Order: sequence, then structure tokens, then C-alpha cells
Amino acid sequence: RPARQIILDAVANGDLTPGQTVVEMTSGNMGTGLAIVCRALGYPFVAVMSRGNTIERVRMMQALGAEVVLVDQLPDSIPQQVTGADLELVDAMAQTVTEQRDGFRADQFMRDASWRAHYLTTGPEFWSQSGGSIDAFCDFAGSGGTYAGCTRYFKEQRADLRCYVIEPLGAEVLAGKPVSNDDHPIQGGGYAIADLNLMEGVQVDGYLNVTAEAAIDCTRRLAAEEGIFAGYSSGANLAAALQLLAGPEAGKTVAIVMCDSGLKYLSTDLWP
Repeated sequence: RPARQIILDAVANGDLTPGQTVVEMTSGNMGTGLAIVCRALGYPFVAVMSRGNTIERVRMMQALGAEVVLVDQLPDSIPQQVTGADLELVDAMAQTVTEQRDGFRADQFMRDASWRAHYLTTGPEFWSQSGGSIDAFCDFAGSGGTYAGCTRYFKEQRADLRCYVIEPLGAEVLAGKPVSNDDHPIQGGGYAIADLNLMEGVQVDGYLNVTAEAAIDCTRRLAAEEGIFAGYSSGANLAAALQLLAGPEAGKTVAIVMCDSGLKYLSTDLWP
């Protein structure tokens, strides 16, 4: 959704010209989306990724037509656990590739299209499919776009609908806490970036934290009990929703997003 919105907005305002190369740093989801959209609309796409992400993500994007540039992690980083510092290296390489190829940087962490996509589509779909019965929403923060877009829409429908930001235990910078552990395995977010541009001015009714163990357990439960084969961040969303349902939102309806496919994590410890 945000990949499509970023490209369509850039074409509409003239930032992206016919045949120009699109470049983006990605942990997988945005890269997959951009690969699909760019191939459909005729734009070359280069995905810049950390080697700390799973090889399945690389192969998926390549299969969809993307060129993938891999960036080494910092020497003390743990494979399959990408930190904010690792992401800074990826960001620098993405900028270099953009300049070298006279490309268009999709820049998912900065462009309003990232949250507008969810404001225009995801939020309304939640509302329509639930019959307006949602009482609360929680989301694991990556770029912040899903949280920001859905929250803006939900608050317009019901001002008292409560929206919560989810972070990994020990990397709760959005909640204003010091970082004690950014080497968590929950891929796709929890990068301990305190100033997420997309969330500026967006209301937060509370902050939740989840452990890696809880995220993994809930991801496995989604597969075994619900037939939903998802990834770590989807499990984190479920773990946080269960916290809410056992506490301040007991008896209420909590909305969460299933972020991606478990197929991207077959080489990790998520699936023993």
C-alpha cells in the first residue's frame, strides 16, 4: 500500500520521471511492494538491504524484478537482528546509489505517502469490515507509517478510540526510555529511532512493550491456531493486543495488522 502511494504521488507531482530508477533501503516489506509496483509501471528498482535480514527477502525481491544491494552489518551486530546503527549504514548506501544513478529515493521514513496510504485504505477497510466496532488499535513501530495513517483515520471516526505504539522490550525510545537492548530478533521495526518523522503530530494514547519470546510465541500461535502464516512483527502486534485485552481493553475489540508472510523467515529460529 505505501509503496504504491509513494510511487503514484511522486509521478503525480513530477518527482519521478519516466524510466527513472527508484531506490530504497528496506528490510523487506517496502522493497517487495516497490518491486511489484515499479515492475508494473516500468521503473527500474534497486533495494538496499542489510545482510542481517533473511536471504528469503532478498530472493523474493529479486524474483519480483528488483536489483538488490546488500550492506554488511557492524562488526558487533548479530545476524538476523538489524539495529538502528546497521540501518544507518543501509541509509548511507541507499543515498549513494541514488546519487550514482540519478535516481528517485522512495524514502519511506520521510514521505507523507507512507502514512497517507494507510489513512486512505487500511483504516477505512478496518472500519468497514468491523462495522465500526473497533475500540483500540496497536501497531509495532517500523517507519511509523501504518500507525500514523490508521490512527489519523480512526480518530476522525471516534475521538475516544485508543491507539497504542508497540516497541520491543529494551528498545522503547518512542516511550522515552533509554535503550538497553536493541539486538532483538523482531525484524521490520524496533530500530530505536526516537524521532520517527511520520509520527509527528499523531496522537499516542499509550506505549506497549513486547519481548522477543512473546512475539515469537504469538507468531507460532497465529500459524498453528489461526492458519495465519506471518512474521515476527505480526506476532508482536498480537502479543501487545493480548496485553491490552487482559488489561485496559478487557472485553473490547482491538485492531492489529498482519504485516507480512512467514515465508520470509524460514531460515530463522522462528520456525524450528
